[in-house]
Amino acid sequence: MERQLELTLADLGYRVERGHPYDPVKQHGFIDSQKMGIGVFKNLDTNLPIIVAESVWQYTHHVLPGLMTHQGPILTLANWEGMSSGLVGMLNLNGSLTKAEVNYSTLWSKDFQDGFFREKLAEWLTTGTIQHDDSHVFSYGSATISPDIKKLAEGFASEFLKDKAIMGVFDEGCMGMFNAIVPDRLLNKLGIFKERLSQSALYAEMLNVTQSEADQALDWLLENGMKFNWGNNPELELTKEQTLEQCKMYIAAVRIADRFGCDTIGIQYQQGLKDLVAASDLAEGLLNNAERPPVFDSSGKELFAGKILPHFNEVDECAGIDALLTTKLWDKLGLPSETTLHDIRWGEEYLINGKMEFVWVFLISGAAPPAHFIGGFSGASSERQPPMYFKKGGGSLKGISRPGHIVWSRIYIENDSLKCDLGVGEVVSLPEEETQRRWGQTTPEWPIMHAVLPGISKNQMMGRHKANHIQVVYAGTKQSAIEAAKAKAAVFDSLGIKTFFCGCQVAIDANFGAKPEQTSDY
Repeated sequence: MERQLELTLADLGYRVERGHPYDPVKQHGFIDSQKMGIGVFKNLDTNLPIIVAESVWQYTHHVLPGLMTHQGPILTLANWEGMSSGLVGMLNLNGSLTKAEVNYSTLWSKDFQDGFFREKLAEWLTTGTIQHDDSHVFSYGSATISPDIKKLAEGFASEFLKDKAIMGVFDEGCMGMFNAIVPDRLLNKLGIFKERLSQSALYAEMLNVTQSEADQALDWLLENGMKFNWGNNPELELTKEQTLEQCKMYIAAVRIADRFGCDTIGIQYQQGLKDLVAASDLAEGLLNNAERPPVFDSSGKELFAGKILPHFNEVDECAGIDALLTTKLWDKLGLPSETTLHDIRWGEEYLINGKMEFVWVFLISGAAPPAHFIGGFSGASSERQPPMYFKKGGGSLKGISRPGHIVWSRIYIENDSLKCDLGVGEVVSLPEEETQRRWGQTTPEWPIMHAVLPGISKNQMMGRHKANHIQVVYAGTKQSAIEAAKAKAAVFDSLGIKTFFCGCQVAIDANFGAKPEQTSDY
């Protein structure tokens, strides 16, 4: 990536000076700690233009301190490639810089030679900024919302604020995601209050779960058709013992949530616990599903019986707000309320019903609710998380998301306030061969969603989205998705979250002022 980028810059008349050297001992040239990042930026001219090049997942806090005091133009840049998560890392950095109120521009390309990239790069090199097309974005106030939806939303928001809710947080700041931490002053305005929990408490509670209880949970999953790709080598393969440990974590998480009255919880996942026990993925996916193995307290009472306990992966508290409100609202609307976040991982065009569509690969790093999968639990499988990340093993909760209409959204922090972008979309079915190819170009152990977002181009989405994560929920028919999107926007607006419709102007209102070239099936 670096060589390709240098060639393009040289072609435009510029020379790159690397801000920090390749490390021959570590055999990489990455900034791999906050300490190192601060040291690197101390030696840089703060007035020079700087490119933060992302070809893999990154930890934002390694570079954020330096970028917060940098005076020259900042460009975040990633190569358009699914394998190494550079796009995901860049989007996380973008959301974090937005929250930190740091001015930046952003850009992406497969090989840094296409016309769009070269034009926008030249724009940044000469002006210090890049303006992306946001003609697909409309404020909530632009839409015509029916009195019935407004009344429902206002009543929902009033009741939510009165009842209040508790967000259980098993340690904050997963993988450097600064943008995923919501300050209490913003959260409390919504009627949501953090219960700060420790992952050590989750581990301790796991030790109180009996082997018999874990066996019963696993038996339930097997009886409902879930498949486990078990092997015998725990260092490289998923073992039954690892799965049983994951079942103990699931039971422990439900019991702690009940004990502290949590309405939603988030487990940090790739930090801390992974060095002690098997990965948390199985627990996470099950918590987000209404149908799951029963969990009982010491008196024999079933906890959260028949209900979702919304879990926000990687302790992304913005997603936690969204998951909690969406679950409650969808229940009120009579829609299936299983919801999850995904990484915006990558995507390519594909022929859908005789028309070329850009089909996104939404791929969360380990677990999604089985209700989202083709075949439900019978279409769900568990494969060992990659040993590079998870030495203690543990399996994912993997499947292919079923075709259907969805509402997507993202809550983010900008100018010290909560905002939200949302829209409607469609999950499409791709041939098995294409699905496997896309899995092979990303991470085949993880659940996948093939998503089409009408009215939004690839470049519009990348230029606007302020997070690595996107929240998705099914909404039945196309019309019910449109109405549910309006209701969700109205609820967010009633709670003080400034909301924008993206790409779905035709869906929201025929008089929205959409340009002819922006129209879609919606």
